[in-house]
Amino acid sequence: MQSGIRLERQGSIATVILNSPDKLNAMSRAMWRELKQAFEILQADADVRCVLVRGAGSHFCAGGDIAEYPDFRFDEALLQTFHEDDVWGALSAMLACDVPVVARISGVCMGAGVEIASACDLRLAADDAKFGAPIARLGFPMAPREAALVSAAVGEMTARAMLLAAEVFPAAHMAAQGFLTHVLPMHELDAACESLLQRVAGLAPQAARLNKQTLRALRSGAPVSNAYSYAPSAEHREGIDAFIAKRKPLF
Repeated sequence: MQSGIRLERQGSIATVILNSPDKLNAMSRAMWRELKQAFEILQADADVRCVLVRGAGSHFCAGGDIAEYPDFRFDEALLQTFHEDDVWGALSAMLACDVPVVARISGVCMGAGVEIASACDLRLAADDAKFGAPIARLGFPMAPREAALVSAAVGEMTARAMLLAAEVFPAAHMAAQGFLTHVLPMHELDAACESLLQRVAGLAPQAARLNKQTLRALRSGAPVSNAYSYAPSAEHREGIDAFIAKRKPLF
């Protein structure tokens, strides 16, 4: 099977699969570009209500595809293009997605894997998953915008330990730092993800998109415009009417 990013759909739920299992789903340059394309497609699809991001096989993502690094890492301009266009292009497309994004994390979640997980809204992990960014062992730092994203998600002290001491943390630590929504035994992970996806997909899709937009604006310090323009919407009326009538809303 050819490696890359696979995009699958089942009803209103989409799944984005990091698909390079022979390399523990390490991200190649092509995969970063494909990840951006996948999220641009999802952002434009009004029928999608929730997205799951996972790795193929038993691991989430081992980091970047180091075999490619000699092709561009030793030239400053090429290196900048890689981080600012390929990597940040994909991560910013994930962050710009107005649909709730759930990460299913098992096995290793290193470097690029932590960055991708940090761009998700909710994160479920197996209790034996491992997290880190030991790139100091490879002789380079994390790019600035990637470091800001990871630090905001995992907490500054954990980010410093990952980057400055090459520490690798278990899922329990990451949950204690607020990075993980739930930690479960591996045999319960898929069922928990499916339950969460169905719950999110069954909620008001307009409200989810507006919440994503509000949270994004608040993080950037931008004003929240048209915050109450949803007032006359059919979805808003349906939610209130259903509650008053003591019935399940139909969104």
